[in-house]
Amino acid sequence: MAHMQKKAQKMTALLMGTAMVLSACGSNDGGNKNASGSPSASAGASPSASASQAGGAANLKPYKLTLIYPGSIPKDMALVQDEMSKYLTEKINATIELKPIDWGSWTDKTNLMKISGEAFDLIFTAGWFSYGQDVSKGQFLELSDLMSKYGQDIPGILGDDFLAGAKINGKLYAVPTKKEFAQGFGFLLNKDLVDKYKFDITGIKSLEDMEAMFKTIKEKEPGVVPVVSNRFANTWGAANYDGKISRDSKELKVIDDLTDPKFIEFRKRMRQWNLNGWFDKDVVTSDDSDQAMNMIKARKAFAIGQSLKPGKDKEMSVTTGVPLVQVETAKPYTTTGEAQGAMLAISRTSKDPERAMMFLNLLYTDPKLLNMLDWGIEGKHYVKKSDNVIDYPEGVTAETQGYPSPGGWMFGNQFNSYLWANEDPDKWQQFEKFNASAERSIALGFTFDETPVKAELAAVGNVDKEFQAVLNAGAVDVDSTIAKYKAKRDAAGYQKILEETQRQLDEWAKNSKK
Repeated sequence: MAHMQKKAQKMTALLMGTAMVLSACGSNDGGNKNASGSPSASAGASPSASASQAGGAANLKPYKLTLIYPGSIPKDMALVQDEMSKYLTEKINATIELKPIDWGSWTDKTNLMKISGEAFDLIFTAGWFSYGQDVSKGQFLELSDLMSKYGQDIPGILGDDFLAGAKINGKLYAVPTKKEFAQGFGFLLNKDLVDKYKFDITGIKSLEDMEAMFKTIKEKEPGVVPVVSNRFANTWGAANYDGKISRDSKELKVIDDLTDPKFIEFRKRMRQWNLNGWFDKDVVTSDDSDQAMNMIKARKAFAIGQSLKPGKDKEMSVTTGVPLVQVETAKPYTTTGEAQGAMLAISRTSKDPERAMMFLNLLYTDPKLLNMLDWGIEGKHYVKKSDNVIDYPEGVTAETQGYPSPGGWMFGNQFNSYLWANEDPDKWQQFEKFNASAERSIALGFTFDETPVKAELAAVGNVDKEFQAVLNAGAVDVDSTIAKYKAKRDAAGYQKILEETQRQLDEWAKNSKK
């Protein structure tokens, strides 16, 4: 898949995005149609007139969009929200309410919103973040028709691989961010400590190499935790499994990871790290909030597990205010999950899904809007050094800025996001090379339909909460805990999930001629 398809498209999008996004306004809008069939438009205005008139946005009724995504509430969010609203009013006669929800509170708060039927428009989702479950519950709208009418630019920008990977049973329920199409794996390290102890990180590929550094930090830096949080265990899992298929496997066969020697050996390694005192004291829970990254920011931690991509260390150096370097412990890997790694869905409770799709189209075609969401207000939160390179204004630092980025990886076309002065100016070209060099999963393109085993997945999820974090943190004896974990997971229906996964894999392989 070409991440940087047709540079001319970008210029076309800048000049024509509004007209295209407002064209063909004749679809269902969940009850907001007028007599003409044009969503939220003034009575009597034809769809083509709304698109072609210079004041096309004015022919749409005012509407407030709500965007739900994980993150903390920045001090200047209201200012950024107002600027975005002014711009969106010009484009699609909409304002916007940004509603970040803390990562640790996300599941409880968003579940309550969904159960209660609360009206909202757009929400962040991902394959690793309940996308399949929410689709099976009917929480998200199917987007093909909406995209063909109000998001016409998106398919050409994303390309076939991203869109195919985002679908469930051939249907699209969320639009993926255009970003890296592979995942790297390893750690972010405090560069000052790397330099202080002259650690050679150029050839690191193994966990043994990492352990030598952790040992030094433990011995010589008493106020610094060698590894913060249990995040690396999740990163390791993503590097070694595509769902229930081992990366080492040459055939589409599911496995029970609790019986896999590789899985057990790694958890024993985490147990030893814990016994060595290399983790923080809150290792089981510190990644459920901002605590882990706050320790990195405060220079109280040396390393944190991280999914990697080109320039990840430079990005995080900007947001943390601490110089960081990245090291890989596994080669990049592409699974269907990369297409589903970050997406925006339109809620079934949206009062104007057409307007929500218009907003999505702008996130892929309009750099000005995207960069407001990503970085805030020019002159206040950043200054331009060139057309697409920015830095902090004089007197502003990562610690004092009023609008820390919520994360450009969550929204729209990341290739339209400004680069920071400390970043590689060829970053997006490096993304292309990274994507091309990654190993592809043998199950790339397969999406599991959770519907037949919804009850079992919910029950197993509760069991996972009891055992997963403590095993990842090395906080318990491995053999005895895995025995209990397996017994409870099997009793909750895990073997049925395995069987259903294998059945769907076999069917997918047959249909796709694997």
